Amino acid sequence: MELYPLKFQPRYHYRIWGGNKLSSELNKDCQEASIGESWEISDVEGNETVVAEGALAGHSLKALIQSYTVDFVGKNAYQQFGDDFPLLIKFIDAAKPLSIQVHPDDELARKRHDSFGKNEMWYVMQADPGAELIVGFNQVVTRDQYIQHLEDGTVTDLLNTENVSKGDTYYIPTGRVHAIGAGVLLAEIQQTSNVTYRIYDYDRVDITTGNKRALHTELALDAIDFTPAEHYKTSYDKTPNTASKLVYSPYFRTAILPLTGPLDRDYSSLDSFVIYICVEGSLDLIYKDQVYHLKLGETLLLPASIDRVSLQSTEAVILEVSL
Repeated sequence: MELYPLKFQPRYHYRIWGGNKLSSELNKDCQEASIGESWEISDVEGNETVVAEGALAGHSLKALIQSYTVDFVGKNAYQQFGDDFPLLIKFIDAAKPLSIQVHPDDELARKRHDSFGKNEMWYVMQADPGAELIVGFNQVVTRDQYIQHLEDGTVTDLLNTENVSKGDTYYIPTGRVHAIGAGVLLAEIQQTSNVTYRIYDYDRVDITTGNKRALHTELALDAIDFTPAEHYKTSYDKTPNTASKLVYSPYFRTAILPLTGPLDRDYSSLDSFVIYICVEGSLDLIYKDQVYHLKLGETLLLPASIDRVSLQSTEAVILEVSL
């Protein structure tokens, strides 16, 4: 069976901090309260997404990789990851602040959890006035100083807070302490991992359990990079009908592509699948005379065997993700 551009059925997740923007802003079919995350493309065990449409409907990522191998993910990805899909794509709606947290790197995650690490990036799609993110430290911090502030309940004094608006982008490497603030809707691109170490959770009680959520104070200590960065926000160009570099890391490459007319994309020299995330407007993708419509809040995967597609839109912005 020939591969084609694939949409997947999202998996929706309740979060203590979740809101209603996934349905109100992105028109997701989730009616429950406090849905904080839409997992758009996932190979996380127990949370695998499946193809939504066409002849391959119902197939999971792992089943597709097992059937199509390099034609689905590319030669390098198959050699490196085998039947595991390396990326997890989400939309996140934070009506309340997320916990302050950190993710372990590949080595630590493999040792402790038999998992990939969790390098990730955020692209802000909408932000309420005054909305903020916590990214990294705002000063040079020693391990002992950090522990003292944690014990005193003043750890937020050490953290870098940034006001954000639509289009702001941040790369969150493993080891960087971070949190999404209230009023932020964003797209997240990350390694396939569900390992998070909570550092501080505002002493909140989860109404679904009646308990506070677990903290991972000791586990986090060995994962944290205490070195502050000079700059945290990613700068980028936004040239119409051009795929401009957004975040290039060893784990994924993301470009931003504003569409203001027809555009042909040639991936014949790229040894990777490509994921489109529509963060503004809508577009049509044409492949072998078939039209695939993609609108705000939707995600589409091009298997590695697809070399060329045509895009048509009067106004759209997509994130273009590959390895």
